[in-house]
Amino acid sequence: MEISGCGTALVTPFRADGSLDEPALHRLVNWQIESGIDFLVACGSTGEASTLSDAEQLRVTETVAGTAAGRVPVFVGCTHNATREAVVRAKRLAQIPGLTGLLTANPFYNRPGQEGQFQHFRAIAGAVSLPVLLYNIPSRTGANLESATVLRLAEIPNIVGIKESSGSLIQITELLTNAPRTFKVFSGDDGLTLPVISLGGAGVISVASNAIPAQMAQLTRAALTGDWPTARKINRQFYRLMQAHFWEPSPAPVKAVLALLGHGEDHLRLPMLPVTLATRRKLELLVGELGLFATAPPSTESLRMF
Repeated sequence: MEISGCGTALVTPFRADGSLDEPALHRLVNWQIESGIDFLVACGSTGEASTLSDAEQLRVTETVAGTAAGRVPVFVGCTHNATREAVVRAKRLAQIPGLTGLLTANPFYNRPGQEGQFQHFRAIAGAVSLPVLLYNIPSRTGANLESATVLRLAEIPNIVGIKESSGSLIQITELLTNAPRTFKVFSGDDGLTLPVISLGGAGVISVASNAIPAQMAQLTRAALTGDWPTARKINRQFYRLMQAHFWEPSPAPVKAVLALLGHGEDHLRLPMLPVTLATRRKLELLVGELGLFATAPPSTESLRMF
């Protein structure tokens, strides 16, 4: 399996009553693919996976994989701090038709050492035949997956890559310098897409591409093909929006931007909340300055929020 480019860490659309909005998710997936996104990742941090029940996670995965219908690879988040539970989930998800692979983050809260993380990820990978992407995000999980441990895990045949969200270019450089060429390293931060690709990375798993899929796909493709003037131009144009998606805890800002652009409604599940009115107004101004309303005017519902 070969994956590279820009993958979208999909938001999970909810209705006002907190239920899954499957038609909105179907539309979002189609729009992403039609806009040129290379692959999709459901039920990750951006997808508010920690608030989904097991049944809901299965349904989201079925919807995304079914809608994608083989047009692009589809990965799904499979993270738990209890290894046994993570293995059970992995086996259950692996039965869903059309699913390409799993994305699994550091065990959270327990804060295991490197050997504990190694054995945790090895157990998950050993439970399925699907490709597995590791996900290192110490800011959320409280545990960093060091490059030396990743290199050990890369020897396991179906562990094919990593979403690296440590924010440490030194760690990422060390990993890319020593990892097999077939092992894929994706930036987990939109703002580090170009540096990571310049070091040999395979692309980005993006929050921003929920709202600007065509632009993020073009940016990533340009960098991967060595067209750095184009990549830098797009990066300069949209860097403020990439950063704006973290003005408040994610995914609240990107859901607000999607609502402004007419792609779904701005509903989250507790303990996450929609952005404040002040942030919403700043996002509206930024979206307007970037000219994004020209092709996707705000919906009536999103305008009522102001």
